[in-house]
Amino acid sequence: MMRKQKPVKDSFVIMTELVLPNDTNTLNNMMGGRMMHLMDIAAAIAAQKHSNRIVVTASVDNVSFREGIKLGSVVTLQAQVTRAFSSSMEVHIDVWAEDIPSGTKFKSNEAFFTFVAVDQSGRPIDVPEAVPETPEELTLFDGALRRRQLRLLLAGRLKPEDATELKSMFAIE
Repeated sequence: MMRKQKPVKDSFVIMTELVLPNDTNTLNNMMGGRMMHLMDIAAAIAAQKHSNRIVVTASVDNVSFREGIKLGSVVTLQAQVTRAFSSSMEVHIDVWAEDIPSGTKFKSNEAFFTFVAVDQSGRPIDVPEAVPETPEELTLFDGALRRRQLRLLLAGRLKPEDATELKSMFAIE
């Protein structure tokens, strides 16, 4: 039986927040944990939109904090499913920070989150295939299998010889 298909654009989410005093550290920069909380919410909404299911966070990859986000800044998170496997989905997130009075805007974070769709009992359940349409969506889609295999390899859930997409990177024969 063929899985249902959905365009990745249908999972697109934009979330905007204002950095308030309770969100900051003693240097008046947004706390990293608060940023990760917002990223997890935006990514979860994207995964839910794609799967029409309850989702749980399975992994977070490469969250880097490039520049502090100051108190009073506006933070905009953009999340979208890049690829869906049987029950899991990879979600890409970009985070932008904006100081509206000065007119400055910069990309502060980027990450990949993985979610698993579950039924009411918490068991994994199949999700629709993700269909990329734009060149950027295709690039993220194509890289998703390599990122997935690397995640599984690092977690000890995939043998190096079975990492077909990574063989050229690791010279495995």
